[in-house]
Amino acid sequence: MIVGTPVEIKNHEYRVGITPNGVRALRATGHRVLVQAGAGARVGFADAAYAEAGASLVADAAALYREAELVVKVKELQPGEFGLVHPGQILFCYQHLAPDPVLTVRLLESGVSAIAFETVRGPRGDLPLLAPMSRIAGRLAPQAGAWALQMANGGSGVLLGGVPGVPPARVLVIGAGSVGANAVRIAVGFGAQVTVMDRDTDRLDALDRHYAGRVETSASDPAALDEEIARADLVIGAVLAPGRRAPKLIRRETIRRMRAGSVIVDVAIDQGGCAETSRPTSHTQPLFVEEGIVHYCVPNMPSACARTATLALAQVTLPHVVALAGLGMPEALRRDAGLREGLQVHAGRLTDAALAAELGRDFIPVDQALGLA
Repeated sequence: MIVGTPVEIKNHEYRVGITPNGVRALRATGHRVLVQAGAGARVGFADAAYAEAGASLVADAAALYREAELVVKVKELQPGEFGLVHPGQILFCYQHLAPDPVLTVRLLESGVSAIAFETVRGPRGDLPLLAPMSRIAGRLAPQAGAWALQMANGGSGVLLGGVPGVPPARVLVIGAGSVGANAVRIAVGFGAQVTVMDRDTDRLDALDRHYAGRVETSASDPAALDEEIARADLVIGAVLAPGRRAPKLIRRETIRRMRAGSVIVDVAIDQGGCAETSRPTSHTQPLFVEEGIVHYCVPNMPSACARTATLALAQVTLPHVVALAGLGMPEALRRDAGLREGLQVHAGRLTDAALAAELGRDFIPVDQALGLA
């Protein structure tokens, strides 16, 4: 199979879909690998390293998309890439289709098969291709929040760790999954006063035991959540609904009760955001102020640490890339039920029930779409 990885064109997106080690693995099993010139340059993988590993360097994205049967990238297609994909091609990357009906329609019209990293399941029902980026985003969130709290950024001027005689900032983490647990870890390290809320009491119990009283935990219900949001200096939205829009847990009415200059870091923004006031920003312009509250809503947060993120992502995606290239998509998905759950779009049809429900569209089950039933 011909496998290609292009230069990412999303704002300040420096990650790359395949590393030179990935090229070697694919070449060892007989596949041809195309890499767009410069694809890995910003994360330390020069074109020469790809060539040495056996890749064919391609000057422009159009040529790569034209030849590649399997395109492995990081972020969802950008408008400038809509016209490059073609029927029968496999697109393997983060898709985040639920909050983006325009992208969904373009994928349906293209005839491409789109497999989403974020909905591929592991043998324990986990999300192994999302987890490493969740960890990175979670660890970045308190850092972003601490920066946004600075006066020059519109923040209230509260230092997360405080100083002797002055209490630390109140940090609320909504969600105790991978993002939330990693956000808690860093916020505690800053010396902040941390509260984490979730509906899953087992997760809260694990955090409570681990931090031995250094973190407050609370079962999440609307009234309690509103009260914690209103008194927080920094709110980190770390909720996850795989393949669906994030629930709007942070209400505008509650945001109006927060102290002016407080901060919301909405890590769920790539699924539409969990605050009613959130809208996507970028690494170029990461902040905006609404209702007097500073918002950080960058959908590709991990690209701020793109080398670490690329290495972490490649470790978990490469086995699936090798399987798709070696077996072809129908057989690879037949053998791997978790990978099968990643297929969102195939040959002009939605193949994910949850996504179809979000968008109000019909769908066809994966097994039926691929003739596996």
